[in-house]
Amino acid sequence: MSGRRTQTLPERYFAEIYASDPDPWRFTTSAYEAEKYAATLRALPRARYAHALEVGCSIGVFTRALSPRCGALTALDIAEAALAAARARCADRSGIRFVRGAVPEDWPEGRFDLIVFGEVLYFLSPPDLARLVARVEASLVPGGDCVLVHWLGETDYPLSGDAAAEGFIAAAPFAHRLHGARTDAYRLDVLRRADPR
Repeated sequence: MSGRRTQTLPERYFAEIYASDPDPWRFTTSAYEAEKYAATLRALPRARYAHALEVGCSIGVFTRALSPRCGALTALDIAEAALAAARARCADRSGIRFVRGAVPEDWPEGRFDLIVFGEVLYFLSPPDLARLVARVEASLVPGGDCVLVHWLGETDYPLSGDAAAEGFIAAAPFAHRLHGARTDAYRLDVLRRADPR
């Protein structure tokens, strides 16, 4: 696609989107989103995780669905308006910690046995994607899972869905691909960190 952005999308981009529409990607009403979330949950290799990280939690629709599978869940997003909606949506759920930050610069403390990237990697420039993979390597426990889900349609984002997923996988030799699925609309990749035991 001509006109693709070259830099990681800034906080201002997302603040403006949420200022104009509290649910800009129709997370609460889209059949695409509902099917994708259900497929993501089905693809998780384990029934339960001790401490998960969801990067790009937005307004918390998937956060709420994922939380029963996690002892603790850290949900991160760049946009304060989205986080406020996510906190409200998940107010009756325990064990969720919401963090504001822009990856790869901002990364929550802790070690995780599940890290989920739902339609966020393509917002990053290739150098920032490589920096993000280094963050994952430093915080994903041995045997831990990493899930990448990306829309395959055309955008002006720095990376396409395929380029984002393939770039992440190529930069992460510490993990192997357990499972992959592809529809006309999105791709889903499940990676597992090698367990040295």
